[in-house]
Amino acid sequence: QVQLVESGGGLVQAGDSLRLSCVASGRTFSNYAMGWFRQAPGKEREFVAAINWGGGTTSYANSVKGRFTISRDNAKNTVYLQMNSLKPEDTAVYYCAVDKRWGGSSPTVHIYEYDYWGQGTQVTVSS
Repeated sequence: QVQLVESGGGLVQAGDSLRLSCVASGRTFSNYAMGWFRQAPGKEREFVAAINWGGGTTSYANSVKGRFTISRDNAKNTVYLQMNSLKPEDTAVYYCAVDKRWGGSSPTVHIYEYDYWGQGTQVTVSS
């Protein structure tokens, strides 16, 4: 059974940084692309960033490009999201997810391509 556990969220001020972590188990982690999504109150879950199996290819939402960095450590079955220059509009619950396509050669922005999700970690950015 696949399990994803996120951590690293919290309450910060605008301009601060946070690093989220997501530890995966139950699937050969290095065979799959991974993604981060977020959901603010009253809004749909939206794509934030994704990374291919080896970490050499990444994709970002325009709203976070240049501020957020996704990375992974396959030896630790962990994917990270480094978030810098945080803004109040980044406030949301952040979820990591596993791309269901074996091979993981290309990261995808499409939520329907992800089949396992973590429980989420809250990020709150005050102005």
